[in-house]
Amino acid sequence: MELPTPEDLREHRNELDLTQSELADMAEVSQPLIARIEGGDVDPRLSTLGRIVTALNEAGGSLRRAEDIMHSPVVGIAPDDSVRESIERMSEEGYSQLPVIRDGYPVGIVSNSDIRRINDDASPGDLPIADVMRESITTVTTDATLNEIDTHLNHHDAIIVIDNGEMAGIITEADVAVHMS
Repeated sequence: MELPTPEDLREHRNELDLTQSELADMAEVSQPLIARIEGGDVDPRLSTLGRIVTALNEAGGSLRRAEDIMHSPVVGIAPDDSVRESIERMSEEGYSQLPVIRDGYPVGIVSNSDIRRINDDASPGDLPIADVMRESITTVTTDATLNEIDTHLNHHDAIIVIDNGEMAGIITEADVAVHMS
């Protein structure tokens, strides 16, 4: 990740025809801090720099959020469904993973690699998904930024997007790659 220089920030702000005060209000920092950052007098905290860059991107209309890139509706599978059913559903939909959904909320994820790791002498196709799924799954709200999503995807295969307590969509690395190019 390449951080913007003070000159980059000033140029971007000027291209958007924003004053330092307007940018400061949008980023929830002080105008003197914007002036000092742009002048190279101070190195801001990464969190402060992130708020400034987010404000600039939002002002320029280039900030992408979860709701802009998610797939909806979510195709999932129940914990009691069989491995065979998940293989069929992934094949039909062209997916390599499915969220495991109980009562409308994600409780895990199962992927082709999870299924390939099954080492059972019995018929693995008859096993319930609950026996092979990974319980670790990340959720974000619809207003999560592309950078936040990308950070989560460093540790998880997919992210579930939640809106008002309901599952609204899913985002995978492929979705992010399309929007980062």
